Amino acid sequence: MIQILIDADACPVKDETYKVAARYKVPVVVVSNSAIRIPREPSISRKVVSDAFDAADDWIAEHTTPNTVVITADILLADRCLKLGAVVIAPNGKPFTTSSIGGAIAVRAIMADLRAGGDSLGGPPPFSQADRSRFLSSLDEALVKLQRQPR
Repeated sequence: MIQILIDADACPVKDETYKVAARYKVPVVVVSNSAIRIPREPSISRKVVSDAFDAADDWIAEHTTPNTVVITADILLADRCLKLGAVVIAPNGKPFTTSSIGGAIAVRAIMADLRAGGDSLGGPPPFSQADRSRFLSSLDEALVKLQRQPR
């Protein structure tokens, strides 16, 4: 069964995910370290994990299958889920793939080293309407592709 797992603590596209999932009749699990309000829909559920380091990531990885779409900005979680065969999409709509994840991990490590050395790098660009639109398109495409796969 196809499912969507959202790494929800800082996810700006939860509402968009709910709408697309409803159109395709795909269940959604919102995974977070604290209670997050979700719509009262039988296909949307909430999983609150402990506040231990990586608890949400660990739960998501443990429940990921090749029929899972994972929504996360966390590069290391994306890598774990890709290795399990999942489709992984960042909230800005850019898909993580097996061919792009190595570069993303390398850039992440370089940025961490620069920050550790005291460099002030700023943060990611502000979330835009173009990001939201790209996300909707990417999620729609991923669900169509998964639904067409033989089971």
